[in-house]
Amino acid sequence: MVQSLIYIALVLGVVALCTRPLGAYMARVLSDERVWLETPLGGLEQLLYRLCAVDPKAEMNWRRYALALLLFGALGIVFLFGILVLQPLLPFNPQGFPAMSADQAFNVAVSFVTNTNWQSYGGETTLSHFSQMAGLAVQNFISAATGIAVACALFRGIARKQTSLLGNAWADIVRSVLYILLPLSLLFAIFLMSQGVVQNFSAAVSYTPVQAVEGESLIATGPAASQIAIKMLGSNGGGFFNANGAHPFENPTPLANFFQIVAILLIPASLVYTFGAMVGDRRQAWSLLAAMTLIFLPLVLLATQAELAGNPNLDIAAISQPDGNMEGKEVRNGVVSSMVWAVATTATSNGSVNAAHDSLLPLAGMIPLLFIQFGEVIFGGVGTGAYGMLIYVVITVFIGGLMVGRTPEYLGKKLGAFEIKMASLCILIPAFVLLGGTALAVATEAGRAGVFNPGAQGFSELLYNFSSATNNNGSAFAGMNANTPFYNIVLAVAMLIGRYGVILPVLAIAGSLAAKNTAPVGQGTLPTHTPLFVVMLVASILLVDVLTYVPVLAMGPVAEHLHLYHLGKGGL
Repeated sequence: MVQSLIYIALVLGVVALCTRPLGAYMARVLSDERVWLETPLGGLEQLLYRLCAVDPKAEMNWRRYALALLLFGALGIVFLFGILVLQPLLPFNPQGFPAMSADQAFNVAVSFVTNTNWQSYGGETTLSHFSQMAGLAVQNFISAATGIAVACALFRGIARKQTSLLGNAWADIVRSVLYILLPLSLLFAIFLMSQGVVQNFSAAVSYTPVQAVEGESLIATGPAASQIAIKMLGSNGGGFFNANGAHPFENPTPLANFFQIVAILLIPASLVYTFGAMVGDRRQAWSLLAAMTLIFLPLVLLATQAELAGNPNLDIAAISQPDGNMEGKEVRNGVVSSMVWAVATTATSNGSVNAAHDSLLPLAGMIPLLFIQFGEVIFGGVGTGAYGMLIYVVITVFIGGLMVGRTPEYLGKKLGAFEIKMASLCILIPAFVLLGGTALAVATEAGRAGVFNPGAQGFSELLYNFSSATNNNGSAFAGMNANTPFYNIVLAVAMLIGRYGVILPVLAIAGSLAAKNTAPVGQGTLPTHTPLFVVMLVASILLVDVLTYVPVLAMGPVAEHLHLYHLGKGGL
């Protein structure tokens, strides 16, 4: 446990040191203030506006802002789908990989455009270098920038008054890519290459294994470092290789492992500070970060301790487990760093993995599942975490207003029926799709056909995978075949609804708040920067999640834990 505390403290300490400077910098970028990177990149920004016939100064109301993001997402799906089905005709395909099937190409296109990055394929055995670079990596940047843009629009809606304008969606996306994501990814890619992550355009390398096997043995290479950098920083998570962060070409050293965990949390945490800077009250940012940490820290410790305790079945078989439950984990990573990664990647919407989540003990596996079902607001995805947490703030302020009998307000803005209805939709829509999709898979032959494991474990796998798709995480419990027409289509629909079914109500709230005037602080105003409010916010998040998901958790990981405990006490 001491080792766990030290490792978690180091990760959170580095993130905390970077939160204020990076958050302040992003506030300047998103407020259209001049930053030093405009000297080398300002000309490119203006060129992009001219090529796209965009006036960056022409601001949009929330409907036009939403329409722009919907059209941009639709074009992204068509573009990426075209690359995947035309792969044999495109360059940089040294292995001669064939085209993807239409249903899988649709799933992958939706997955990367929605920042889910769900993968039902092995990257090194399926995709050409061109598909990885021009297809997946490009969407890694754009989908992350879209999340930042939505968060920025909500920040402006809270900060502004008596206006219908929330900024320009195209300008927000361009500036997020050029001045935030691109430079950070370039620096991180150089660091990853220094650690041994591959970056080339070569074909797979043939080698002679120590033990003879049938067929040719190949080691895949390619432009991995450039994709992994934005994969981690942009809450994307889709691996260049099938093994993702467990592959030595993606995650070769303990130092690379540590800083990839930091990268997962870096921008989401910093964007919360950006919110405080843009609304002119940094105390709000610190209260939100405190609430996130209060949920993150005990749950990551609980998950780590559950894995360090080992499998009770192995204990009664007199099998030593000095390092805890090592099933599904890289020996070089161990239990502690694997569990911190597993929790960080699901607390955010990153979805990358350096261990097999399906091999976690039931309670340890339930923690990542819970973080996904929270809506990934505990730090959360790039942009999505900030606006997701603010939705819970709206709910908490509403509850507080009911308790004192006053109209709820947040930062001087009265919260009416419209805002509460939209906030409720942000929570209800993903829950409906998640639970409905799981029920559909359980109730249909096509859904059950993909599940290989029986009982509670098989149900947990279905529940986890629909949770991951709907909340745009992308990690998975294995043990099932998700590359079937049923799952490719149903999960893609879940990703689309989970992404835009939240974005649209968030933008509607932003537009409504921007049109309102601010009210002066009175004696009945609920302070939203105090420890009391932090406790209320934490309680609201936990309460909503418990009421929504406890029944299905009881049928999945909880039932499996009780069964495992019974076997561990009674014998194999």
